[in-house]
Amino acid sequence: MVLNAISSVNEEKHYCCCAESPMAHTGRRDAPELPDFSLLKRLARDQLIYLLEQLPGRKDLFIDADLMSPLDRIANVTTLKQHEVDKLYKVELKPVVSTSDQLCFLIRPRIQTVKWIADVVNLDKAAGRFRRYKIIFTPQKFYACETVLEEQGVYGDVTSDEWAFYLLPLDDDIISLELPEFFRDNFLEGDQRWVTTAGSALHLVHSLYGPFTKVYGIGQCAKMVYESWREQVEDGEQKARQPEIGNVFLVDRDVDFITPLCSQVVYEGLVDDIFRIKCGSVEFGPEVTSSDKSIKVMLNSQDKVFNEIRNEHFSNVFGFLSQKARNLQTAYDKRRGMDIKQMKTFVAEELKGLKQEHRLLSLHIGASECIMKKKTKQDFQELLKTEHSLLEGFEVRECISFIEEHINRQISMIDSLRLLCLLSLTENGLLPKDYRSLKAQYLQSYGIEHLLTFANLKQMGLLVEQQPGETLTVMESKVGKLVNDKTAGKLTDAFSSLAKKSNFRALSKRLVLIPKSGDEYDLRVPRDMAYIFSGAYIPLSCKLIEQVLERDGWTGLEEVTRMLNGHEFAVTGGANGTEARIKADPQRIILVMFLGGCTYSEISALRFLGREKGYKFIVLTTAITNSGRLLEALLENHA
Repeated sequence: MVLNAISSVNEEKHYCCCAESPMAHTGRRDAPELPDFSLLKRLARDQLIYLLEQLPGRKDLFIDADLMSPLDRIANVTTLKQHEVDKLYKVELKPVVSTSDQLCFLIRPRIQTVKWIADVVNLDKAAGRFRRYKIIFTPQKFYACETVLEEQGVYGDVTSDEWAFYLLPLDDDIISLELPEFFRDNFLEGDQRWVTTAGSALHLVHSLYGPFTKVYGIGQCAKMVYESWREQVEDGEQKARQPEIGNVFLVDRDVDFITPLCSQVVYEGLVDDIFRIKCGSVEFGPEVTSSDKSIKVMLNSQDKVFNEIRNEHFSNVFGFLSQKARNLQTAYDKRRGMDIKQMKTFVAEELKGLKQEHRLLSLHIGASECIMKKKTKQDFQELLKTEHSLLEGFEVRECISFIEEHINRQISMIDSLRLLCLLSLTENGLLPKDYRSLKAQYLQSYGIEHLLTFANLKQMGLLVEQQPGETLTVMESKVGKLVNDKTAGKLTDAFSSLAKKSNFRALSKRLVLIPKSGDEYDLRVPRDMAYIFSGAYIPLSCKLIEQVLERDGWTGLEEVTRMLNGHEFAVTGGANGTEARIKADPQRIILVMFLGGCTYSEISALRFLGREKGYKFIVLTTAITNSGRLLEALLENHA
């Protein structure tokens, strides 16, 4: 387990491993090539330029704060300046200081922002100032926004457009809608406005890289997104073309809450937890750079050092980095004894690459040292031990005592909440006396205002109280009775009562999510996806995908889908009879769409599964998430 795997810095630095990443040698070699997603960026950039040119002449551009990072990946400042954008401002909902006669607003379709724009227009009118205003909504315009413009009396004073910027490729195999609000809006508020957006994003991928052969899915939202996509396919033109993506899997975040609530221990997940990866890039501060400057670094497959450690369990990272440093030193040492001609060739062909690799290696060593300082403390070791005990169902009373201590010492508000949710999900709810006691202690430690947070968590099924008599065994027997009920398809009262309940123990047993604890787990040569959690747990979301692909559908998984409240589907996609002509390769390229966000740990697990089975997975997600961001979205003071 990880308690031994993540030890002291010095031990890790001297740990010896082979020159290549341990996982680099596993899996099949016949994996298919991934499609080129740079086309998505070019389409988005061209459309944005076209929309900016609809307001000819010099103009100032106001950009929503959460659009600034995605925009930077599509069209940088130089590109915007070339199309007569004079000054750039961040939308801050304050009076504007711009002196330009033309104002352009690039925003998400939010009522608060639209009201602010209406105030800007009305203030100009009151001051007798004439300007031209253009609003560009992205990824789409909602009727509610137009209604606000009308109510504020400025509908005729502004022009509005849509920038259909649905998808941002973050790497060769990661595409994001960059819609973190999707999770709260859809799963907590019941606001389904983003369903069409997700359907349109899927339709864009289908039109460029399809047609898809099979579409699988599980979850209520997944079903709605699928239906939205099918409507758009039926309304549009069908073109016979050679597909680049064969199969699609849609999965709702609320199908598996356990996975994003577990502590991440793969390198990329830890970097996200500690430094926050935004739109595929991270800002390393002075503690990493060993200087007084911060450096922004793109984290993707182009970074050779990062690409070889991103999916590694953290206990393997220092060994790899130290070997890489030795290899780099050997490459530099080749200069000795070279004649002039050889030196000239070395400088022209190798030196620049070596210097770049050296710079990146220094940064990743610095980042690893920072992670090590934060994640090898006794508190973190105890935290992981508690998580693993909860997942395995051992020593639950000891776990509750640890959680109480964590709350009372006020170590971390979010971590305390995370452990409470894990306890509830793994135990199918808390005993009433435990629920009342832990809730009271949490509110005393972190504030009475979190009463609403507890209401949100209860509504989501993340932190609930067991009903009298509904112990884990009783709940499991209800599920068992349902599954064995000969009148298949008939929902009994017992099953209805399972709504918003976790059946983790039964699911874990049925899908073998917890590897046998007696076995020694070698994290250097992982045998299954459990390595992403130190061999303690195979992520449910990824296990479902593996099982459905193996079975080519949900047959044989009826018991599992009932415990997950159903809404599963498996249908032939929009191939329109071309299935026979489709080559084998696209069938092994699987697009997995996470609705409500996914973690870097899940992406690492899918990459591992792909290497083992000869698949290539492309992850399409509404946003990259982690336990902190997922729970912050449910806090009562969420902005």
